[in-house]
Amino acid sequence: MASDQCSSERLGYNGGVSSVERQAPAPELTLVFSIGGIISTGFFIGTAPSLMHGGPLGLLLVYAFTGTICYATMVSLGEMTTFLPIPGGFIKLAERFVDPAFAFAIARSLSFTTKLTLPTELSWVAVIFSYWDKKTDPAVWITVCLVVAIGINALGVGAYGEAVFWFSSIKVITIIGLIILGIIVDLGGGPNHDRIGFRYWKNPGPFGDYNGFTGAKGHLLGTFSFIAQGMFAYVGTEAVAMTAAEARNPRRTIPKAIKKVYFRVLLFYIGGVFVVGLLVPSNSPALNLNFVQDASGSPFVIAFTTAGIKVLPSIINGAILTSVCSASSSDLYIASRSLYGLAVSGSAPKICSRTTSSGLPYVAVGVCSCFALLAYLAIKEAPGEVFMWLSCFTSTAGLVTWFGIGVTYLRFYQGLKAQGIDRKTLTFRSRVQPFAAWWCVCGSGFGLIFSAWFVFLKGNWSTITFLVNYFPIAFFLILYVVAKCCMRVHFVKAIDMDFVTNVADFDAMTYDDPPPKNWSEAFWLLSALDVM
Repeated sequence: MASDQCSSERLGYNGGVSSVERQAPAPELTLVFSIGGIISTGFFIGTAPSLMHGGPLGLLLVYAFTGTICYATMVSLGEMTTFLPIPGGFIKLAERFVDPAFAFAIARSLSFTTKLTLPTELSWVAVIFSYWDKKTDPAVWITVCLVVAIGINALGVGAYGEAVFWFSSIKVITIIGLIILGIIVDLGGGPNHDRIGFRYWKNPGPFGDYNGFTGAKGHLLGTFSFIAQGMFAYVGTEAVAMTAAEARNPRRTIPKAIKKVYFRVLLFYIGGVFVVGLLVPSNSPALNLNFVQDASGSPFVIAFTTAGIKVLPSIINGAILTSVCSASSSDLYIASRSLYGLAVSGSAPKICSRTTSSGLPYVAVGVCSCFALLAYLAIKEAPGEVFMWLSCFTSTAGLVTWFGIGVTYLRFYQGLKAQGIDRKTLTFRSRVQPFAAWWCVCGSGFGLIFSAWFVFLKGNWSTITFLVNYFPIAFFLILYVVAKCCMRVHFVKAIDMDFVTNVADFDAMTYDDPPPKNWSEAFWLLSALDVM
């Protein structure tokens, strides 16, 4: 009965009727955004330049560093979103707990991130298919994948959840298989029986040098030269806030997704980059994406090709293609819901809030699909270079968004304290707060400042690199100052923050999850148990 009731929930910002339905199945949502949602094409391909510049240990440290920021962001976002799972996500929360000008500026940053992540993922389609077919125009394959992404989104959130559920399952199985096989190959179990061990950690070494700098200075500079690439692998995890408006029983589902992020980051990303660092030397020319015209630049492909496993590179590329389809579908979903939330709140053209009778924001989906056309830049330019441009821009804009989430949580935390609201009464809370939120703010700020520091070295200036890394920062600051002056708004005082509107509605719709009906549901229920 609770499930039937949930399928028709349509809560708006002020307790009124909204046009989006809560129909996303809970198990699928939990898997998609806690496991598959944090695995993008950046993991399979973006690790190449990171390994080249930072070396195996530098690669591991950067992914661990950015992973901690990701986790801090998620627990901060999770506490707020579980309390108020409203359409528009943390943009509306920033309006409640910081000020409308800050919400306006952060919304535009989020809009940049979500809209450009889609063409970033699609830009690699041309590279993937050129590994098998160099005769067909790459535009054909980009178009096919774009049509798949649009089709999945056009069928509604229910079909989207099912499709991305299976896509994510394939990615998870593939990564686990690659990690296990990578360890076997490293220990000499490959066709060439070459026991690699930590050979490449000794020669060329655990760290990479940078721009002629050697020793400790060169190692440090090399490690911090690819923070933006490391961030791209994690950007998008905040999507769970956008799905809250369409998730069944969000106060039960969203915490499960967020609590699983830490172990997924540890297992997949940290484990994956560790294995890559064992199998591929950081001085391999194949790691330079600026000169790679097909998917042979993936560290996983390089590793298993060197090991003499002939068929596996094609299987890996197939998995990468699945990742692109999955990530593209998710990117379009997130971008359209973000735009829809902005339109409903008055921060985007009202026409973007139009929906079908089943709750699909078709105008927002159509508008966001148009940004995918940027992926066709990969046809004329070097695909690897286009991927690097777009991924750096997306990463920096994503860091601005994470910074905003941290600031919003600190204000949220201060408001609870000022109004005497015990955090123990919240459905989801983290033991590491408010320290996690402070780390989110400081870590994101550090990443923003040093995202492209190397362009300031003598003879290393690159206008395009400077723009794609620092424009999102300047854009956010300018928007905030202009909005502050035009709106003439002040920070919301802690004692005046709204912790009442909509809360009773969400309390009424929350229910305990029903027991599993079969072994499949039991498996996902077990995997969704609290881990904190």
